[in-house]
Amino acid sequence: MASELATAPPPVSPRGRVERGGRRRLSYPMVLLIIAGGLLLLSLVRALTDTGSLTDTRQWGSALGLAVPIGLAGLGGLWAERAGVINIGLEGMMMLGLFAAGWIGWQYGPWAAVLAGLIGGVLGGLVHAVATITFGVDHIVSGVAINILALGVVQFLAKLWFGEGAAAQAGGNDKQSPRMEEMQTFTVPGISDALRSIADQGWFLVSDTAGILGAAVTNVSWITLLAILLFVGTWWVLWKTPFGLRLRSCGENPVAGESLGVNVYLYKYIAVAVSGGLAGLGGAYLAVFIRMYQDGQTGGRGYLGLATMIFGNWRPGGVAMGAGLFGFMDALQIRGGGPTVHGMLLLFAIALAGLAVYQFIRNKRVAGAVSGVLAVLLFLWYSATDTMPLELVTASPYITTLLVLALFSQHLRVPAAIGRSYRRGQGT
Repeated sequence: MASELATAPPPVSPRGRVERGGRRRLSYPMVLLIIAGGLLLLSLVRALTDTGSLTDTRQWGSALGLAVPIGLAGLGGLWAERAGVINIGLEGMMMLGLFAAGWIGWQYGPWAAVLAGLIGGVLGGLVHAVATITFGVDHIVSGVAINILALGVVQFLAKLWFGEGAAAQAGGNDKQSPRMEEMQTFTVPGISDALRSIADQGWFLVSDTAGILGAAVTNVSWITLLAILLFVGTWWVLWKTPFGLRLRSCGENPVAGESLGVNVYLYKYIAVAVSGGLAGLGGAYLAVFIRMYQDGQTGGRGYLGLATMIFGNWRPGGVAMGAGLFGFMDALQIRGGGPTVHGMLLLFAIALAGLAVYQFIRNKRVAGAVSGVLAVLLFLWYSATDTMPLELVTASPYITTLLVLALFSQHLRVPAAIGRSYRRGQGT
């Protein structure tokens, strides 16, 4: 089946990089070079602005934690949309996972909360699947309806289950559940202490790199490790197995897939259920993190997850990078405040200047001119001010979302059959 669907191998450039639509994919050495350049840029800005929190282990630990729910929601969106189903309802599915985790967690502990959040999200995904796949409801309408419905359901059930009885006596009310037990984190002994020691030396680039790496081995949640495994597993399942090839064919050309024996309905249902489960797991992470369900705790992270999926071009690696960026900005405005976010203006100005030079070299003069003008404006803004207003600091993750999507939208490739209604046998 896999060989039949993949009738033509992708073209390969002389350097071994697969080409799609005339564009070359980044090779691993190029990815490593970009990472090294990013580290160098962070170190340079940290030294110039004297904002040590830019490369502090606690800052990056917070960024990693804040990226997890966004990344899980984005990964959930990837599963659904690779199968051709638009999932605007990620926020509602996160709410269901958050509530289920809070409800079960205070009674049976954090690991039971994780499982409950997963199940809650799957139920939300199945509702979306029934509406869009079986009954052919417009995907956007269904997703918006799920967000509205989920908000009403969790608020009603919270008032009913947490506002009275044993839950109320344990500290619950109509806005939150009683507290659950704390889930322990893990730290890699030896390595964590060594990286902390190097980070404290204040060496340019070396200490900065150690501070960033320390976040990956110090006080890390087990759900974070699970999320990393899910990203790797998603890449392997969807791009390295016949199952993944069949699922992706449903989002590219379901009629052709059906002609080769693919049960399109089944694969779409599986994809949307997994999508909801991953979003629900993101909600469960929030519940375990604050040790309770709390009304409004998702805070739009489902929509940010949708943005990371688009920014990541519907691929796990891109989703992970997008979630990391938004998690980093969220952590900056929480831990660093105005001076640290102000330092990011210089970082963005330098990055945009580099992008402008690259675009001019590639003869993209209009795009290069726009990037150059933005770089100059950001540098002037940085030079004329000492800090950022509180309102802009709070909104910085969302402003970053808009800017990133605006800059990278021209490089996106949407699954060909996404959002289209499908009926069995329609190609005959």
